Amino acid sequence: MSLTINSAKNIAQVLTESLPYIQKFTGKTVVVKYGGNAMVDNALKQSFARDIVLMKLVGINPIVVHGGGPQIGNLLEKLNIKSSFVDGLRVTDSQTMDVVEMVLGGLVNKEIVNLLNRNRGNAIGISGKDGNLIRAKKLQLKRKGSTAKADIVDIGQVGEVESINTKVLEVMKDSDFIPVIAPIGTGEDGASYNIDADSVAGEIARVLGAEKLILLTNVAGVQDKKGKVLTGLSVRQVAKLIADKTLQGGMLPKVECALNAVKGGVNSAHIIDGRLEHAVLLEIFTDEGVGTLITKAGLTPGRSRKTGAARKTGTAKKTAKKPQKRAP
Repeated sequence: MSLTINSAKNIAQVLTESLPYIQKFTGKTVVVKYGGNAMVDNALKQSFARDIVLMKLVGINPIVVHGGGPQIGNLLEKLNIKSSFVDGLRVTDSQTMDVVEMVLGGLVNKEIVNLLNRNRGNAIGISGKDGNLIRAKKLQLKRKGSTAKADIVDIGQVGEVESINTKVLEVMKDSDFIPVIAPIGTGEDGASYNIDADSVAGEIARVLGAEKLILLTNVAGVQDKKGKVLTGLSVRQVAKLIADKTLQGGMLPKVECALNAVKGGVNSAHIIDGRLEHAVLLEIFTDEGVGTLITKAGLTPGRSRKTGAARKTGTAKKTAKKPQKRAP
């Protein structure tokens, strides 16, 4: 059956709209933190895989860093190992760390690799321990509001990135392979550390000088105090939102990660709604996008992103209103 005239026009518009973005980003590196609903819902998993494979096919170099907190929690529960948290971070003793490595480096990582490969990609799963990719150090966590050294809380084998060995990723960038990275690092003493996936993605993007850092979330993007999505922000505007406590809770560390990446040389950071099918492609290849874009200078007048795009969970429909364009 042939396309209707309206369908043909819509498809042609989408394809032509994506062209300048494809031309601009060919040969560039995009680091994507994969997590949230996009890792659970089957339709979202398939759309994410197709997005990543298509990016590689048009000459963009995607690097996927994934989380897996809920999956870790589920296995710990099955094994009757109690979970506890301090300031949102999982306390990780040696027994828990074994489970973390099994889930992140095994179950979750290989599921994502298989998903990409079934969609005709060439994915390779690695953890930060492979090729000494991620050198980590123990996270020194202070209780919130405290400045005293004595108030440092020991949460076990939870780490932070000390350095990234870019050689491993440079080899893959110049090949047909798509790296899928589990956020586990190794300390100088050989100990394994569980590291926040957002911070790993941000640091990899920074040291590689990536074009973009994309963080998938379960919300529409960064919001103001009235709940309105802020579609384009500068570094200065983000700092102001943090200072006046507009940004709090789980969104704050994600925004700080994006902010540090942009300050470190990444051209743009995106916090997007991972509940939408093909969210990654919509963010990269359309004028509107599906979340919050953070750059050093922000969006200039006349190039603001549209704020009224439809954001229905599991769909990627746009309103009929003519969008304001952003520069590719």
